[in-house]
Amino acid sequence: MMILSCLLLTEIGKITLRFYFMNLWRPFLLLAFISFFVCHSLCAEEEIINGMAAIVNNEIITFSQVRELVIAQERAASESLQGEELATKIKELRQSAVNDLINRALILQEYKKKEFTIPEYVIDDAVAKIIRDEFGGNRTVFIKTLQAQGYSLARFRQLQKDKIIVSAMRSSKVKDNYVVSPVKIRAFYNENQAAYTTPDQVKLRMIILHEGDTTGTVTNISKRGMAEEIRRKIAGGAEFDRMAQMYSEDSTQDSGGDFGWIERKTLNETLSHTAFSMKAGEVSPVIPLDNSYYILMAEDVKHASIKPLKEVQLEIERRLIEEEMLKAQEKWLKGLRDKAYIKIL
Repeated sequence: MMILSCLLLTEIGKITLRFYFMNLWRPFLLLAFISFFVCHSLCAEEEIINGMAAIVNNEIITFSQVRELVIAQERAASESLQGEELATKIKELRQSAVNDLINRALILQEYKKKEFTIPEYVIDDAVAKIIRDEFGGNRTVFIKTLQAQGYSLARFRQLQKDKIIVSAMRSSKVKDNYVVSPVKIRAFYNENQAAYTTPDQVKLRMIILHEGDTTGTVTNISKRGMAEEIRRKIAGGAEFDRMAQMYSEDSTQDSGGDFGWIERKTLNETLSHTAFSMKAGEVSPVIPLDNSYYILMAEDVKHASIKPLKEVQLEIERRLIEEEMLKAQEKWLKGLRDKAYIKIL
């Protein structure tokens, strides 16, 4: 009963706020303060079911809207973070969500002000595509999933409509004929060459023996001696991958010791130094390291190289055009914000 009273009084407060923003606030101002303080006292020991996160002109953004937007991200964060670090991450997520909801509210308000319309068949097509792509065309499963998540079909359709409106309104503020000069492309390429550089790489195979382990029935020979014998067999013509399959005590044994293409940072300093000093086809001597013995073979070698500008020019041009489009949208949103009444609570 206490919670129900709080909800009713909260709704009275919301109605009063709407009248306030319509400049009809005077008769309701006292009621607003009464409803706020009475609800606060009644709900002091109850969980706040909902409340105002922000006000955008005459529209209220609620805590439940914020939670709805970030619940999946918060759940993911709670699996890897804890304590103060988790609290900080959740605060960042919610602040970002509030900002996104403010932008959405401003765009939808602008849409209504301009008296634009979207045909119902556009919404129908969007919902049908979701049912087809994500539910295998099974409408019954789709409806049950909505119900399980607390959505009605009407509510889901409205959310899809809002997304379409926001996307269309954003796109309408972007030119479709942006031109990026070759000078800008060259400058971006020069400033971000690391992104277009392929580091040194070695296609590596390894045989690894560990002290204390045994391979097959061999128990009366030291692992160092065994490693040296394997190395001599390889030098005498034995196939490296076959020797790895027979003797290596590593998870890559079945694949013939294949580690694939690696970079310098993949291995520790000792093994990396050896691997990247070899030529293609070369086999290292036995390397003792941390009670284990390693034999490396460089199947192939790729030296560091930078992709020429002509190979990445179109990629850079697309990226710079996307940045210009984003700037145009942000400028438009800033204009909407500057003209609006926004209060983050």
